[in-house]
Amino acid sequence: MEGDKAALILTGGGARAAYQVGVLQAIRELWGERPGHPFPILCGTSAGGINAVALAVFSSDFNAAVRKLAWIWRHFHVDQVYRADALALLATGARWGAAFSMGWLVRQTPRSLLDNSPLRQLLTRVLDFEAIEGGIAAGRLHAVSVAASGYSSGESLTFFQAAAGVQPWHRAQRIGVRTRLQVEHLLATSAIPFVFPAVRINREYFGDGSMRQLAPVSPAIHLGAERVLVIGSGRLAEEGRQRTEAYPSPAQIAGHAMSSIFLDSLAVDLERMDRINQTLAAFTPEQRAAAGLSLRPIETLVISPSQRLDAIAGHHREELPRALRAVLRGVGAMRREGSTLLSYLLFEPGFTRSLMALGYRDAMAKRDEVSAFLRL
Repeated sequence: MEGDKAALILTGGGARAAYQVGVLQAIRELWGERPGHPFPILCGTSAGGINAVALAVFSSDFNAAVRKLAWIWRHFHVDQVYRADALALLATGARWGAAFSMGWLVRQTPRSLLDNSPLRQLLTRVLDFEAIEGGIAAGRLHAVSVAASGYSSGESLTFFQAAAGVQPWHRAQRIGVRTRLQVEHLLATSAIPFVFPAVRINREYFGDGSMRQLAPVSPAIHLGAERVLVIGSGRLAEEGRQRTEAYPSPAQIAGHAMSSIFLDSLAVDLERMDRINQTLAAFTPEQRAAAGLSLRPIETLVISPSQRLDAIAGHHREELPRALRAVLRGVGAMRREGSTLLSYLLFEPGFTRSLMALGYRDAMAKRDEVSAFLRL
């Protein structure tokens, strides 16, 4: 595990994280039957954090790990992630309605729009968190991390489990905390604001790790990565402004807010790292050492969707349960301009399989770059 450590960075995005699994299927095909793990450092945020920890749990066999992930994502239904039955949605609507109309009588405010207790049950059933320490002890893994955002402190915390010698870090609004990863960390990193409930870890409640995550690539570097493969969950370069006359629907506004949380900081961080790499390339290692520069160049490869995932989601909107469709129709999510919000919640096989197929094609379109990154 010494030297030239490769890190895999999986970003957030709810159901959009199926795209990452398609990319991983292509990587598995290129990796072949080689022993070991291509990514000794695994970093994830939100749904990407769940994928990263799953890879760590099954680190003894990378091929089998990807196959298991792919099977789960190919057969996903929303009721495995959150309750979408009419009774649950009516109860949630009643709580929020009471809070808005009779807040002075209601002592307990609603926690979230959706109940994600099925996700807790799924993660507890399929993931043996003790296997992470086994992978580290065996030398297959160097470090695994997930990020979460503290609602009280406003800080971005990276919870990591790593080999001896990896030190915690503290930067402005960014902290690395050594721990043993558990299901609470995965529920915290994927707790999309308002949509899923916050999770208490120790003394603070945490929400989705994409919030306040100003430097998504930074944890991998702190954990010792020399090269990073970033798999995004949305296009980093979106189309320009388009003329519109209609007032944006609640779903359109919510989708815009989610895209800002999940996508914008990654694009900025990658641009910043590219500038640093270009600056460092102008100096020899000896010159950097003489000048006291502790920065080091980081080899980076980014794979992100070549198509708009919200447009794909629009083609699969009717796969959602009827009660949920009725609720989403009320906020405009079933219309074309509301499909961005839809793409984060559409845990149905038609959508996830389409995203996996796109991820596979996009990765294979870069197969030479991926092979070079993996040192094949």
